[in-house]
Amino acid sequence: MADDDRPQRAEGTPHDPLKQATEPVQPEPAEEAGQGRIRYQDPEHTTAREPTLAEKRARVAAEKRRDEQHRAEREAAARKTQKRRRIMIGGGATVGVVALVAAMYSASEISNQANASEQYCATEQSGQPGTRDQDQNCDENYVNSHQGYTSGGMFFMPIFLPGGGIGGYNSYRYAYTPAGVSAPPVGSPASGSSFNRPSGSTIKDTTGKTVQRGGFGISSKTGSGGS
Repeated sequence: MADDDRPQRAEGTPHDPLKQATEPVQPEPAEEAGQGRIRYQDPEHTTAREPTLAEKRARVAAEKRRDEQHRAEREAAARKTQKRRRIMIGGGATVGVVALVAAMYSASEISNQANASEQYCATEQSGQPGTRDQDQNCDENYVNSHQGYTSGGMFFMPIFLPGGGIGGYNSYRYAYTPAGVSAPPVGSPASGSSFNRPSGSTIKDTTGKTVQRGGFGISSKTGSGGS
């Protein structure tokens, strides 16, 4: 104890109450600068934030653009399908018309061939076909090369005399059978035939070659020989 009979304070303890009250309190250590706190939200218990007016408008505009794009795609697909259908229908119609014309032409051609008139060389007797002769006697090149001649669709072959010289001429013309009738054999009478060429009918020679094609709107093509 001290001399004034007051107890002595422990060393290091404040003995001035005023001084003890005014001494600064040491702050707790602060968090280091630049460090923040991470807040975790529980999706099951966190309430979603209400979108703002701008966000709502942006969402509506985006949905509108998406709907317009889908509508434009559907309309384009519909136009494409309609165009394809029209092309197919038009193509089918064209093919159908072509097939019909081809079928009609084939049928007409078969009919024309079956009903063709046959051209052959015949002698002339009083302006009418007499008998069938060799077809070469109605060939201009052959006749000219054998001292004969042609005139007005008629062919004249010389008649050679036994002692030489020409004793006249035999006359020949192309004769035509009725439709569908074949030419008579050489030396046979040309009965039923005519020197008039049939108009618009198919005409074949005795070898089967078409001399004149007729029927189904096809213009006639005249072959060699006269009428």
